[in-house]
Amino acid sequence: MSSVEAGPRTYEVRTYGCQMNVHDSERLSGLLEDAGYASAGEGEQADVVVFNTCAVRENADNKLYGNLGHLAPLKASNPGMQIAVGGCLAQKDRDTITSKAPYVDVVFGTHNIGSLPALLERARVQQEAQVEILESLEVFPSTLPTRRESAYAAWVSVSVGCNNTCTFCIVPSLRGKEKDRRPGEILAEIEALVAEGVSEITLLGQNVNAYGVEFGDRQAFGKLLRACGDIEGLERVRFTSPHPAEFTDDVIEAMAATPNVMPSLHMPLQSGSDKVLRDMRRSYRSAKYLGILERVREQIPDAAITTDIIVGFPGETEEDFDQTLRVVAQSRFSSAFTFQYSKRPGTPAAELPDQVPPAVVKDRYQRLVALVDEIAWEENKQRVGRTVELMVAEGEGRKDAETRRLSGRAPDNRLVHFALDPAIVAEHGEPRPGDMVTVEITYAAPHHLVADRMIGLRRTRSGDAWEARVAPPAPSVGLGMPQVGAPAPLADTPACR
Repeated sequence: MSSVEAGPRTYEVRTYGCQMNVHDSERLSGLLEDAGYASAGEGEQADVVVFNTCAVRENADNKLYGNLGHLAPLKASNPGMQIAVGGCLAQKDRDTITSKAPYVDVVFGTHNIGSLPALLERARVQQEAQVEILESLEVFPSTLPTRRESAYAAWVSVSVGCNNTCTFCIVPSLRGKEKDRRPGEILAEIEALVAEGVSEITLLGQNVNAYGVEFGDRQAFGKLLRACGDIEGLERVRFTSPHPAEFTDDVIEAMAATPNVMPSLHMPLQSGSDKVLRDMRRSYRSAKYLGILERVREQIPDAAITTDIIVGFPGETEEDFDQTLRVVAQSRFSSAFTFQYSKRPGTPAAELPDQVPPAVVKDRYQRLVALVDEIAWEENKQRVGRTVELMVAEGEGRKDAETRRLSGRAPDNRLVHFALDPAIVAEHGEPRPGDMVTVEITYAAPHHLVADRMIGLRRTRSGDAWEARVAPPAPSVGLGMPQVGAPAPLADTPACR
Protein backbone atom coordinates (compact mmCIF):
# COMPACT_ATOMS: atom_id res chain seq x y z
CA MET A 1 0.00 0.00 0.00
CA SER A 2 1.42 3.39 -0.96
CA SER A 3 0.41 6.87 -0.11
CA VAL A 4 1.40 10.25 -1.45
CA GLU A 5 2.43 12.69 1.23
CA ALA A 6 1.18 16.23 0.85
CA GLY A 7 3.91 18.84 0.64
CA PRO A 8 4.39 21.48 3.33
CA ARG A 9 1.88 24.29 3.63
CA THR A 10 3.06 27.38 1.76
CA TYR A 11 3.20 31.00 2.90
CA GLU A 12 3.54 34.52 1.51
CA VAL A 13 4.43 37.64 3.51
CA ARG A 14 3.31 40.98 2.06
CA THR A 15 5.20 43.92 3.53
CA TYR A 16 4.19 47.58 3.73
CA GLY A 17 6.07 50.48 5.27
CA CYS A 18 9.52 51.17 6.65
CA GLN A 19 12.79 49.24 6.91
CA MET A 20 11.75 48.01 10.36
CA ASN A 21 8.77 46.27 8.75
CA VAL A 22 11.05 44.73 6.12
CA HIS A 23 13.28 43.47 8.93
CA ASP A 24 10.25 42.09 10.82
CA SER A 25 9.02 40.34 7.66
CA GLU A 26 12.31 38.48 7.36
CA ARG A 27 11.72 37.25 10.92
CA LEU A 28 8.14 36.25 10.10
CA SER A 29 9.36 34.24 7.10
CA GLY A 30 12.04 32.60 9.25
CA LEU A 31 9.50 31.69 11.93
CA LEU A 32 7.16 30.11 9.39
CA GLU A 33 9.94 28.10 7.73
CA ASP A 34 11.16 27.02 11.16
CA ALA A 35 7.61 25.77 11.79
CA GLY A 36 7.63 23.69 8.58
CA TYR A 37 6.04 26.05 6.05
CA ALA A 38 7.58 26.65 2.62
CA SER A 39 7.69 29.88 0.65
CA ALA A 40 5.08 29.93 -2.12
CA GLY A 41 6.44 29.99 -5.64
CA GLU A 42 5.93 32.95 -7.95
CA GLY A 43 2.33 33.00 -9.18
CA GLU A 44 1.31 30.31 -6.67
CA GLN A 45 -1.52 30.99 -4.23
CA ALA A 46 -0.14 30.49 -0.73
CA ASP A 47 -1.92 28.51 1.98
CA VAL A 48 -1.06 31.27 4.49
CA VAL A 49 -0.96 34.95 3.56
CA VAL A 50 0.54 37.34 6.11
CA PHE A 51 0.09 41.11 5.86
CA ASN A 52 2.79 43.03 7.73
CA THR A 53 1.17 46.44 7.85
CA CYS A 54 2.10 50.11 8.24
CA ALA A 55 -0.08 52.76 9.92
CA VAL A 56 1.92 55.83 8.88
CA ARG A 57 -0.08 56.92 5.82
CA GLU A 58 -3.67 58.15 5.97
CA ASN A 59 -5.03 55.49 3.62
CA ALA A 60 -3.16 52.54 5.17
CA ASP A 61 -6.37 50.92 6.43
CA ASN A 62 -8.14 51.34 3.07
CA LYS A 63 -5.21 49.66 1.35
CA LEU A 64 -5.27 46.75 3.81
CA TYR A 65 -9.01 46.15 3.61
CA GLY A 66 -8.90 46.40 -0.18
CA ASN A 67 -6.21 43.71 -0.31
CA LEU A 68 -8.09 41.57 2.20
CA GLY A 69 -11.23 41.92 0.09
CA HIS A 70 -9.41 40.49 -2.94
CA LEU A 71 -8.59 37.38 -0.89
CA ALA A 72 -12.12 36.90 0.49
CA PRO A 73 -13.45 34.81 -2.45
CA LEU A 74 -10.28 32.68 -2.46
CA LYS A 75 -10.68 32.05 1.25
CA ALA A 76 -14.36 31.17 0.76
CA SER A 77 -13.51 28.56 -1.87
CA ASN A 78 -10.56 27.20 0.14
CA PRO A 79 -11.45 27.00 3.85
CA GLY A 80 -7.99 25.62 4.65
CA MET A 81 -6.39 28.90 3.60
CA GLN A 82 -5.37 31.23 6.45
CA ILE A 83 -4.92 35.01 6.56
CA ALA A 84 -2.92 36.83 9.23
CA VAL A 85 -2.57 40.57 9.81
CA GLY A 86 0.33 41.98 11.84
CA GLY A 87 2.41 45.12 12.15
CA CYS A 88 1.58 48.68 13.12
CA LEU A 89 -1.96 48.81 11.73
CA ALA A 90 -2.81 45.59 13.57
CA GLN A 91 -1.43 47.13 16.77
CA LYS A 92 -3.64 50.20 16.24
CA ASP A 93 -6.85 48.61 14.89
CA ARG A 94 -6.89 45.42 16.91
CA ASP A 95 -10.62 45.67 17.59
CA THR A 96 -11.77 46.44 14.06
CA ILE A 97 -9.85 44.12 11.72
CA THR A 98 -11.82 40.97 12.47
CA SER A 99 -15.13 42.88 12.50
CA LYS A 100 -14.45 44.44 9.09
CA ALA A 101 -12.86 41.25 7.70
CA PRO A 102 -14.29 38.33 9.71
CA TYR A 103 -12.48 35.82 7.51
CA VAL A 104 -9.09 36.89 8.94
CA ASP A 105 -7.68 34.07 11.07
CA VAL A 106 -4.95 35.82 13.09
CA VAL A 107 -4.27 39.38 14.24
CA PHE A 108 -0.94 40.03 16.00
CA GLY A 109 0.96 43.15 16.97
CA THR A 110 4.43 44.63 16.67
CA HIS A 111 5.50 43.21 20.03
CA ASN A 112 4.66 39.54 19.48
CA ILE A 113 5.65 38.54 15.95
CA GLY A 114 7.17 35.39 17.47
CA SER A 115 3.66 34.14 18.28
CA LEU A 116 2.55 33.83 14.65
CA PRO A 117 3.05 30.06 14.08
CA ALA A 118 1.31 29.19 17.36
CA LEU A 119 -1.59 31.56 16.61
CA LEU A 120 -2.06 30.04 13.14
CA GLU A 121 -2.17 26.54 14.62
CA ARG A 122 -4.57 27.61 17.37
CA ALA A 123 -6.86 29.27 14.81
CA ARG A 124 -6.82 26.10 12.70
CA VAL A 125 -7.63 23.79 15.62
CA GLN A 126 -10.21 26.00 17.32
CA GLN A 127 -11.75 27.20 14.05
CA GLU A 128 -11.95 30.79 15.26
CA ALA A 129 -9.95 33.97 14.87
CA GLN A 130 -7.04 34.54 17.22
CA VAL A 131 -6.22 38.10 18.27
CA GLU A 132 -3.08 38.66 20.37
CA ILE A 133 -1.72 42.17 20.84
CA LEU A 134 0.94 42.72 23.49
CA GLU A 135 1.58 46.21 24.85
CA SER A 136 5.30 45.68 25.41
CA LEU A 137 8.07 43.69 23.79
CA GLU A 138 8.63 40.20 25.20
CA VAL A 139 11.32 38.88 22.84
CA PHE A 140 13.72 41.11 20.88
CA PRO A 141 12.96 40.37 17.20
CA SER A 142 16.61 39.67 16.33
CA THR A 143 16.57 36.57 18.54
CA LEU A 144 13.97 34.97 16.25
CA PRO A 145 14.67 32.78 13.19
CA THR A 146 15.04 34.70 9.95
CA ARG A 147 14.83 34.17 6.23
CA ARG A 148 16.83 37.00 4.72
CA GLU A 149 15.91 38.37 1.32
CA SER A 150 19.57 38.98 0.43
CA ALA A 151 22.58 36.66 0.59
CA TYR A 152 25.08 39.54 0.72
CA ALA A 153 23.40 42.34 2.74
CA ALA A 154 21.48 42.24 6.02
CA TRP A 155 19.58 44.44 8.45
CA VAL A 156 20.74 44.35 12.06
CA SER A 157 18.39 45.93 14.58
CA VAL A 158 20.11 47.82 17.41
CA SER A 159 16.92 49.06 19.06
CA VAL A 160 13.16 49.09 18.74
CA GLY A 161 10.72 51.81 19.68
CA CYS A 162 11.18 55.57 19.94
CA ASN A 163 11.19 58.12 22.76
CA ASN A 164 10.35 61.12 20.55
CA THR A 165 6.88 62.66 20.28
CA CYS A 166 6.74 64.08 16.73
CA THR A 167 3.19 65.27 16.15
CA PHE A 168 2.91 63.67 12.69
CA CYS A 169 4.14 60.22 13.75
CA ILE A 170 2.19 57.38 15.30
CA VAL A 171 5.15 55.00 15.58
CA PRO A 172 5.98 55.59 19.30
CA SER A 173 2.45 54.64 20.36
CA LEU A 174 2.62 51.45 18.30
CA ARG A 175 6.26 50.39 18.74
CA GLY A 176 6.60 51.65 22.32
CA LYS A 177 9.48 53.28 24.14
CA GLU A 178 13.02 52.64 22.94
CA LYS A 179 14.57 49.35 23.97
CA ASP A 180 18.26 48.80 23.23
CA ARG A 181 20.17 45.60 22.63
CA ARG A 182 23.50 45.10 24.34
CA PRO A 183 26.52 45.82 22.10
CA GLY A 184 27.86 42.28 22.49
CA GLU A 185 24.61 40.80 21.14
CA ILE A 186 24.67 43.10 18.13
CA LEU A 187 28.30 42.39 17.30
CA ALA A 188 27.77 38.63 17.73
CA GLU A 189 24.89 38.76 15.25
CA ILE A 190 27.02 40.71 12.75
CA GLU A 191 29.89 38.22 13.08
CA ALA A 192 27.47 35.33 12.49
CA LEU A 193 26.09 37.04 9.39
CA VAL A 194 29.60 37.64 8.02
CA ALA A 195 30.36 33.95 8.57
CA GLU A 196 27.34 33.17 6.35
CA GLY A 197 28.72 35.35 3.54
CA VAL A 198 27.15 38.74 4.31
CA SER A 199 29.51 41.65 3.58
CA GLU A 200 27.20 44.65 4.09
CA ILE A 201 25.07 45.36 7.14
CA THR A 202 22.70 48.21 7.91
CA LEU A 203 22.24 49.07 11.57
CA LEU A 204 18.56 49.72 12.10
CA GLY A 205 16.61 51.68 14.67
CA GLN A 206 13.60 53.98 14.81
CA ASN A 207 16.08 56.58 16.14
CA VAL A 208 19.34 54.76 15.61
CA ASN A 209 21.75 57.34 16.99
CA ALA A 210 19.89 57.47 20.32
CA TYR A 211 21.18 53.93 20.86
CA GLY A 212 22.53 53.54 24.38
CA VAL A 213 19.99 55.74 26.13
CA GLU A 214 18.45 52.74 27.90
CA PHE A 215 21.74 51.67 29.51
CA GLY A 216 23.08 55.18 30.03
CA ASP A 217 25.85 55.52 27.44
CA ARG A 218 25.29 58.54 25.20
CA GLN A 219 28.30 57.63 23.03
CA ALA A 220 27.31 53.98 22.56
CA PHE A 221 26.41 54.36 18.88
CA GLY A 222 29.78 55.83 17.91
CA LYS A 223 31.51 53.05 19.84
CA LEU A 224 29.38 50.48 18.01
CA LEU A 225 30.40 51.91 14.62
CA ARG A 226 34.08 51.70 15.58
CA ALA A 227 33.64 48.11 16.79
CA CYS A 228 32.14 47.18 13.41
CA GLY A 229 35.44 48.26 11.88
CA ASP A 230 37.21 45.42 13.70
CA ILE A 231 35.05 42.66 12.19
CA GLU A 232 37.07 40.85 9.54
CA GLY A 233 35.19 40.30 6.29
CA LEU A 234 32.65 43.06 6.94
CA GLU A 235 33.14 45.40 3.99
CA ARG A 236 30.32 47.90 4.34
CA VAL A 237 28.40 49.36 7.29
CA ARG A 238 25.43 51.70 6.96
CA PHE A 239 22.77 52.88 9.41
CA THR A 240 19.27 54.36 9.39
CA SER A 241 17.60 56.51 10.55
CA PRO A 242 19.26 59.04 12.86
CA HIS A 243 17.56 62.07 14.45
CA PRO A 244 19.26 65.49 14.07
CA ALA A 245 18.54 66.45 17.69
CA GLU A 246 20.74 63.65 18.98
CA PHE A 247 23.36 63.45 16.25
CA THR A 248 26.66 64.08 18.03
CA ASP A 249 30.20 64.82 16.86
CA ASP A 250 31.52 61.51 18.20
CA VAL A 251 29.35 59.71 15.60
CA ILE A 252 30.81 61.89 12.83
CA GLU A 253 34.32 61.12 14.10
CA ALA A 254 33.54 57.39 14.22
CA MET A 255 32.22 57.48 10.65
CA ALA A 256 35.33 59.27 9.42
CA ALA A 257 37.76 57.03 11.30
CA THR A 258 36.20 53.63 10.47
CA PRO A 259 37.01 52.55 6.90
CA ASN A 260 34.10 50.16 6.45
CA VAL A 261 31.50 52.72 7.58
CA MET A 262 30.28 54.08 4.26
CA PRO A 263 30.27 57.80 3.35
CA SER A 264 26.49 58.00 3.18
CA LEU A 265 24.10 59.53 5.68
CA HIS A 266 20.31 59.64 5.77
CA MET A 267 19.39 62.67 7.90
CA PRO A 268 15.64 63.48 8.05
CA LEU A 269 14.93 67.22 7.75
CA GLN A 270 11.10 67.16 7.57
CA SER A 271 10.92 70.96 7.21
CA GLY A 272 13.29 73.90 6.85
CA SER A 273 10.95 76.23 8.75
CA ASP A 274 11.71 76.63 12.44
CA LYS A 275 8.03 77.39 13.10
CA VAL A 276 6.94 74.15 11.39
CA LEU A 277 9.67 72.16 13.14
CA ARG A 278 8.33 73.52 16.44
CA ASP A 279 4.78 72.52 15.48
CA MET A 280 6.08 69.07 14.49
CA ARG A 281 7.77 68.83 17.90
CA ARG A 282 11.13 68.22 16.22
CA SER A 283 13.66 69.27 18.85
CA TYR A 284 16.17 70.99 16.50
CA ARG A 285 16.09 74.00 14.21
CA SER A 286 17.37 74.58 10.69
CA ALA A 287 20.66 76.17 11.84
CA LYS A 288 21.53 73.11 13.91
CA TYR A 289 20.62 70.83 11.02
CA LEU A 290 22.83 72.70 8.56
CA GLY A 291 25.64 72.74 11.14
CA ILE A 292 25.56 68.93 11.35
CA LEU A 293 25.85 68.62 7.57
CA GLU A 294 28.73 71.10 7.52
CA ARG A 295 30.67 69.11 10.14
CA VAL A 296 29.98 65.83 8.33
CA ARG A 297 31.35 67.23 5.07
CA GLU A 298 34.39 68.69 6.82
CA GLN A 299 35.44 65.21 7.93
CA ILE A 300 33.88 63.15 5.10
CA PRO A 301 34.08 65.39 2.00
CA ASP A 302 32.48 62.87 -0.38
CA ALA A 303 29.56 61.99 1.91
CA ALA A 304 26.24 61.65 0.10
CA ILE A 305 23.43 62.94 2.29
CA THR A 306 19.79 61.99 1.79
CA THR A 307 16.73 63.13 3.70
CA ASP A 308 12.97 63.02 4.35
CA ILE A 309 10.79 66.11 3.83
CA ILE A 310 7.07 66.63 4.50
CA VAL A 311 5.25 69.32 2.49
CA GLY A 312 1.98 70.92 3.58
CA PHE A 313 2.13 70.28 7.33
CA PRO A 314 -0.83 72.01 9.07
CA GLY A 315 -0.20 75.74 9.34
CA GLU A 316 2.64 75.76 6.79
CA THR A 317 2.66 79.12 4.98
CA GLU A 318 4.32 80.03 1.71
CA GLU A 319 7.08 81.68 3.76
CA ASP A 320 7.58 78.44 5.71
CA PHE A 321 7.81 76.52 2.47
CA ASP A 322 10.36 79.01 1.11
CA GLN A 323 12.48 78.27 4.18
CA THR A 324 12.38 74.57 3.30
CA LEU A 325 13.53 75.35 -0.24
CA ARG A 326 16.35 77.48 1.21
CA VAL A 327 17.60 74.65 3.47
CA VAL A 328 17.34 72.13 0.62
CA ALA A 329 19.42 74.41 -1.63
CA GLN A 330 22.09 74.74 1.06
CA SER A 331 22.09 71.04 1.99
CA ARG A 332 22.83 69.72 -1.52
CA PHE A 333 21.08 66.39 -0.96
CA SER A 334 21.96 63.50 -3.27
CA SER A 335 18.30 62.48 -3.05
CA ALA A 336 15.26 63.07 -0.88
CA PHE A 337 12.15 61.14 0.07
CA THR A 338 9.46 63.79 -0.26
CA PHE A 339 5.93 63.40 1.09
CA GLN A 340 2.70 65.34 0.83
CA TYR A 341 1.34 65.63 4.36
CA SER A 342 -1.64 63.40 5.02
CA LYS A 343 -3.48 62.99 8.29
CA ARG A 344 -2.30 60.05 10.40
CA PRO A 345 -5.26 59.01 12.55
CA GLY A 346 -4.24 59.01 16.19
CA THR A 347 -1.54 61.68 15.83
CA PRO A 348 -1.72 65.20 17.36
CA ALA A 349 -1.14 66.80 13.94
CA ALA A 350 -4.37 65.31 12.61
CA GLU A 351 -6.29 67.59 15.00
CA LEU A 352 -4.33 70.79 14.30
CA PRO A 353 -6.13 73.76 12.73
CA ASP A 354 -5.11 75.36 9.43
CA GLN A 355 -4.87 72.16 7.40
CA VAL A 356 -3.32 73.16 4.06
CA PRO A 357 -5.61 72.74 1.00
CA PRO A 358 -4.66 69.69 -1.13
CA ALA A 359 -4.10 71.79 -4.26
CA VAL A 360 -1.59 73.99 -2.41
CA VAL A 361 0.17 70.93 -0.99
CA LYS A 362 0.44 69.38 -4.44
CA ASP A 363 1.86 72.58 -5.98
CA ARG A 364 4.51 72.90 -3.24
CA TYR A 365 5.36 69.22 -3.54
CA GLN A 366 6.00 69.55 -7.28
CA ARG A 367 8.21 72.59 -6.77
CA LEU A 368 10.20 70.81 -4.06
CA VAL A 369 10.70 67.69 -6.17
CA ALA A 370 11.91 69.83 -9.09
CA LEU A 371 14.52 71.49 -6.86
CA VAL A 372 15.64 68.20 -5.28
CA ASP A 373 16.04 66.59 -8.71
CA GLU A 374 17.95 69.60 -10.08
CA ILE A 375 20.43 69.51 -7.18
CA ALA A 376 20.78 65.71 -7.30
CA TRP A 377 21.55 65.88 -11.01
CA GLU A 378 24.18 68.59 -10.47
CA GLU A 379 25.78 66.51 -7.71
CA ASN A 380 25.73 63.36 -9.86
CA LYS A 381 27.38 65.18 -12.78
CA GLN A 382 30.37 65.84 -10.52
CA ARG A 383 30.88 62.05 -10.28
CA VAL A 384 31.44 61.64 -14.04
CA GLY A 385 35.01 60.52 -14.72
CA ARG A 386 35.51 59.10 -11.23
CA THR A 387 36.52 55.51 -10.55
CA VAL A 388 34.40 53.76 -7.92
CA GLU A 389 34.03 50.27 -6.51
CA LEU A 390 30.48 48.95 -6.61
CA MET A 391 28.84 46.12 -4.75
CA VAL A 392 26.81 44.29 -7.40
CA ALA A 393 23.12 44.39 -6.47
CA GLU A 394 20.22 42.11 -7.24
CA GLY A 395 16.95 43.44 -8.62
CA GLU A 396 17.85 47.15 -8.56
CA GLY A 397 18.15 47.77 -12.31
CA ARG A 398 14.69 47.48 -13.84
CA LYS A 399 16.04 47.95 -17.37
CA ASP A 400 19.22 45.89 -17.01
CA ALA A 401 17.95 43.17 -19.36
CA GLU A 402 17.15 45.74 -22.07
CA THR A 403 20.38 47.72 -21.67
CA ARG A 404 22.56 44.62 -21.12
CA ARG A 405 23.94 46.16 -17.96
CA LEU A 406 24.15 45.14 -14.33
CA SER A 407 23.60 47.43 -11.34
CA GLY A 408 25.44 48.11 -8.12
CA ARG A 409 25.79 50.49 -5.21
CA ALA A 410 28.74 52.84 -4.79
CA PRO A 411 30.17 53.40 -1.30
CA ASP A 412 28.04 56.56 -1.02
CA ASN A 413 24.98 54.40 -1.89
CA ARG A 414 24.42 55.95 -5.30
CA LEU A 415 22.91 53.50 -7.79
CA VAL A 416 25.16 52.78 -10.80
CA HIS A 417 24.20 50.83 -13.91
CA PHE A 418 27.36 49.41 -15.48
CA ALA A 419 28.35 47.69 -18.71
CA LEU A 420 30.32 44.45 -18.68
CA ASP A 421 33.79 44.16 -20.13
CA PRO A 422 33.94 40.97 -22.25
CA ALA A 423 37.64 40.39 -21.52
CA ILE A 424 37.16 40.66 -17.74
CA VAL A 425 34.10 38.42 -17.87
CA ALA A 426 35.99 35.86 -19.97
CA GLU A 427 38.80 35.76 -17.41
CA HIS A 428 36.81 35.92 -14.14
CA GLY A 429 33.22 35.07 -15.02
CA GLU A 430 30.16 37.34 -14.87
CA PRO A 431 29.79 39.40 -11.69
CA ARG A 432 27.33 37.99 -9.15
CA PRO A 433 25.28 39.93 -6.58
CA GLY A 434 27.65 40.59 -3.68
CA ASP A 435 30.78 40.69 -5.87
CA MET A 436 32.74 43.95 -6.18
CA VAL A 437 33.40 45.65 -9.51
CA THR A 438 35.53 48.72 -10.26
CA VAL A 439 34.07 51.04 -12.89
CA GLU A 440 34.48 54.52 -14.35
CA ILE A 441 31.40 56.75 -14.23
CA THR A 442 30.57 58.01 -17.73
CA TYR A 443 27.05 59.50 -17.46
CA ALA A 444 24.85 61.11 -14.81
CA ALA A 445 21.07 61.28 -14.42
CA PRO A 446 19.15 62.74 -11.45
CA HIS A 447 18.50 59.36 -9.84
CA HIS A 448 21.33 57.13 -11.07
CA LEU A 449 24.75 56.98 -12.69
CA VAL A 450 25.99 54.97 -15.68
CA ALA A 451 29.42 53.38 -16.10
CA ASP A 452 30.28 52.22 -19.60
CA ARG A 453 33.81 51.26 -18.58
CA MET A 454 34.41 48.28 -16.32
CA ILE A 455 37.95 48.20 -14.93
CA GLY A 456 38.06 45.22 -12.58
CA LEU A 457 36.14 42.48 -10.80
CA ARG A 458 36.69 41.03 -7.34
CA ARG A 459 34.77 37.83 -6.63
CA THR A 460 33.73 37.65 -2.99
CA ARG A 461 32.40 35.29 -0.34
CA SER A 462 29.11 37.18 -0.66
CA GLY A 463 28.96 36.30 -4.34
CA ASP A 464 29.66 32.67 -3.39
CA ALA A 465 26.79 32.83 -0.87
CA TRP A 466 24.42 34.23 -3.49
CA GLU A 467 25.45 31.55 -5.98
CA ALA A 468 24.89 28.81 -3.39
CA ARG A 469 21.45 30.21 -2.59
CA VAL A 470 20.20 30.25 -6.19
CA ALA A 471 21.81 26.96 -7.28
CA PRO A 472 19.29 24.15 -7.84
CA PRO A 473 19.44 21.46 -5.16
CA ALA A 474 21.64 18.49 -6.01
CA PRO A 475 19.60 15.44 -7.02
CA SER A 476 19.29 12.85 -4.28
CA VAL A 477 19.89 9.24 -5.30
CA GLY A 478 19.12 6.47 -2.84
CA LEU A 479 19.41 2.69 -3.27
CA GLY A 480 16.74 1.92 -0.71
CA MET A 481 19.19 -0.12 1.41
CA PRO A 482 19.01 0.07 5.21
CA GLN A 483 21.78 1.85 7.07
CA VAL A 484 23.87 -0.12 9.53
CA GLY A 485 25.34 1.34 12.71
CA ALA A 486 24.65 4.45 14.77
CA PRO A 487 23.12 7.48 13.07
CA ALA A 488 25.25 10.54 12.43
CA PRO A 489 25.34 12.95 15.38
CA LEU A 490 22.97 15.91 15.30
CA ALA A 491 24.39 19.39 14.77
CA ASP A 492 24.98 21.51 17.88
CA THR A 493 21.97 23.62 18.83
CA PRO A 494 21.63 26.42 21.35
CA ALA A 495 20.59 25.27 24.80
CA CYS A 496 17.12 26.19 26.05
CA ARG A 497 17.03 29.17 28.38
